Amino acid sequence: MGEVQGPTPVAKLAPPAKRVFLSLGSNLGDRVGNIRKALKQLAEAGVVITRVSSFYRTEPMDFRPQAWFVNCVAEAETRLMPMQLLKAVKLVERALGRRPAVAKRPRPIDIDILLYENVVMRSAALSIPHERMGERRFVLLPLRELAGNLRHPVSRRTVYEMLAEAGDTSQVVRLAT
Repeated sequence: MGEVQGPTPVAKLAPPAKRVFLSLGSNLGDRVGNIRKALKQLAEAGVVITRVSSFYRTEPMDFRPQAWFVNCVAEAETRLMPMQLLKAVKLVERALGRRPAVAKRPRPIDIDILLYENVVMRSAALSIPHERMGERRFVLLPLRELAGNLRHPVSRRTVYEMLAEAGDTSQVVRLAT
């Protein structure tokens, strides 16, 4: 007699990877080095970096008497859900010396979730798409390098259109890195 076998186990499928765009900036210490470390640590946290824009030297926006920033935008894929991604971002920021303190002050690293697929969400902890991305040249110029025709999931404007309409006159200068 043959043995009775149970049901064949079904492999759990991982959720499909989601395309995300992150803005990274630093204005303390080795600014370019801080961003490179953050990109490496994000990869170790389940955020696969697929492309990175040029680096830009950018004028501070809201609190002017501080060192200029270096900024870039990274395109990535992740299986993390939005709040898990936020947690990963905060862990990387903390590992690189960022401390929750007064907003808009000098910091070794700042990472913002700009877009997560076409998801639109608003909570006390996280807003996707980033609420001010369409107003900031230091976000839009590097994002244009990676995805100029990408449409904002709420306004439906492309990155090119948002950049043309942005009232931001701050200086954003591409670095030779």
